[in-house]
Amino acid sequence: MLVFLSAWIMLPKWANDFKAYDQSIPNTSLSFGMVPIPGGSFKMGSETGKPDEAPIHEVHVDPFWMGTHEVTWDLYEMFLDKNFEASISDQPLTTEVDGLTRPSIPYLDMTFGMGKNNKPAIGMTQYGAVQFCRWLYLKTGIFYRLPTEAEWEYASRAGTSTAYFFGDDPSELGKYAWYAENAGDATQEIGKKLPNPWGLYDIYGNVNEWTIDHYDPALYEKRSGTKVSNPILLDEELYPKVLRGGSYKSTAVDLRSSHRVASTAQWKRIDPQIPKSQWWFPEAPFVGMRVVRPLNPPTLEEIEAYFGTLPQEDY
Repeated sequence: MLVFLSAWIMLPKWANDFKAYDQSIPNTSLSFGMVPIPGGSFKMGSETGKPDEAPIHEVHVDPFWMGTHEVTWDLYEMFLDKNFEASISDQPLTTEVDGLTRPSIPYLDMTFGMGKNNKPAIGMTQYGAVQFCRWLYLKTGIFYRLPTEAEWEYASRAGTSTAYFFGDDPSELGKYAWYAENAGDATQEIGKKLPNPWGLYDIYGNVNEWTIDHYDPALYEKRSGTKVSNPILLDEELYPKVLRGGSYKSTAVDLRSSHRVASTAQWKRIDPQIPKSQWWFPEAPFVGMRVVRPLNPPTLEEIEAYFGTLPQEDY
């Protein structure tokens, strides 16, 4: 079903504070950067890409903050391992954080030998990514979530309408992205390439980034001839969901701002659990995440609904 985030349209009184900031993780030395993404309208999709990218249609997006970088292992591992979180915190964990349901410790090396130091966390399911956002909310008191598909494309374009935010020439990608031609078949440390005009690093390449949307290959056809505001497509089915941005394994054409990736159960094929893990894709080292924060936060009821949906069992 199509849902519109109409409750998040009015700007709050503190809109004048809409600027870049660093979010600290309370009682630790860790933090991550957020940059403001101004609201506006843009042409979503492409007429020269894959069929699921057409037709181009007009979309309005309200302002939000977006993570300057993909979520790294140092942050994600605090959520993954309560003992690790407690060991680096200078205060006891609060009751809410201590009681949070966390991922099962993976039976595989989920870095796939690529290492963790300043590198993006990888292999989490969309459910795992959402629950990481819940942990962030409990730690900071601020609502963070995954971007919608429209928010992600709008932010990656940064006001442009070309295939990439820097133009149409893929030979320029090496300045901005880790991908198949330069990544050496591995994730790379965040922030080593140039950012896009809105201050987003590695928005192309390194790892594919989760959105909250369900994937429908015919979605843009259904929107043809209309202008939509803050669109999001939700579905209780586990597959397929939308990822954006391409990864260290991607070719140049798959790093375009309009390119859509659909998740698949094949990413859990070797998982021996029955039902299969809610938390991990043991065959998806190219999957990661980046968080956003809406300028106008949702109600407590909307927050609980966002974090409280359980995925179906995956056999």
